[in-house]
Amino acid sequence: MHDYKKLDVWNLAIELVTEVYRITDSFPKTEVYAMTTQIRRSAVSIPSNIAEGAGRKSEGQFKVFLGYAYGSSCCELETQLIISEKLKYIDSEALNILSKKIASIQKMIYKLIESLNN
Repeated sequence: MHDYKKLDVWNLAIELVTEVYRITDSFPKTEVYAMTTQIRRSAVSIPSNIAEGAGRKSEGQFKVFLGYAYGSSCCELETQLIISEKLKYIDSEALNILSKKIASIQKMIYKLIESLNN
């Protein structure tokens, strides 16, 4: 079992969630139950999957949840942000900043998975 609160990747993912919530506050009210909710859920699932995996009994289970955070959560979030930029809900600068954070998180997850493999 790992203390997820001490993991740099978990802390960076928490920062990303905070930024995503701030940015989606300005989305059109018609998106409250659609894009806004979906983006927030995707963002929240990144640190949540890291935490859930860290709380599992085996490193194999931890790696599975890290894979969820990497693939379905990070990739899903970035896709939704790209769609938001195309819809003009966010500007290209905001998309670029968030995409860089997502890429950093993905690299950190990959390195953590590699360290668990050794």
